[in-house]
Amino acid sequence: MTTDQINVVLADDHTVVRNGIKLLLETEGEIKVIGEANDGLEALEAVKQLQPDVLVIDIRMPNMNGLEATRKLKDYSEKTRALILSMHNDDEYILQSVEVGASGYLLKDTSKDEFLKAIRSIHKGGKYFSGDISNVLINSYLTVKNPGEPVQKDSEYDYDLTKREKEILRLIYSGVNNKEIADQLKKSIRTIETHRFNIMKKLNVSSVVELLKKVEEEKGLQKIVGK
Repeated sequence: MTTDQINVVLADDHTVVRNGIKLLLETEGEIKVIGEANDGLEALEAVKQLQPDVLVIDIRMPNMNGLEATRKLKDYSEKTRALILSMHNDDEYILQSVEVGASGYLLKDTSKDEFLKAIRSIHKGGKYFSGDISNVLINSYLTVKNPGEPVQKDSEYDYDLTKREKEILRLIYSGVNNKEIADQLKKSIRTIETHRFNIMKKLNVSSVVELLKKVEEEKGLQKIVGK
């Protein structure tokens, strides 16, 4: 093993897809697939045991999806970085991948050269999002307050939250979990998770604990939740 070798774990619930990716990656001498997984749970276990440099992971998988596995990745390995490889060119998936800490996002129809470039860039500590996906991220953050910029504390300011986001914020504040919110609003859990990510992004917080603390500190949010 050379110091330049990039060790990769692949996570996708389709064996044929994994085999194809493995064949593509291992045409390059410095990239080696050292583990494979069928779902997010298996991916995290493989990461824990093998400590790869890069986890290439699909989003939609059984038992635990790729976004949730990526969110938990640092609990299993400080060194491993996640590259989402998905067939979904969907704004919400792309934005959620950033929220949970992915270092890159590529579509499955990407070229071999771009795929390899992404792996190498992420291995070196960088981030890699293909052109169309970068545009989604840029457009999103142009319409949302920049990270680190303090949110106005005027009680009349609505924090750019939609009517649905305000409704979900009230439920979160009252202690209702995602499944209960989904049942109550007759929406999928995935939809509720998307709204929650958007709420946290707009309020510049990274956890529910921070979100609840912010509500306690700001009159504008207290007005929204009806406190």
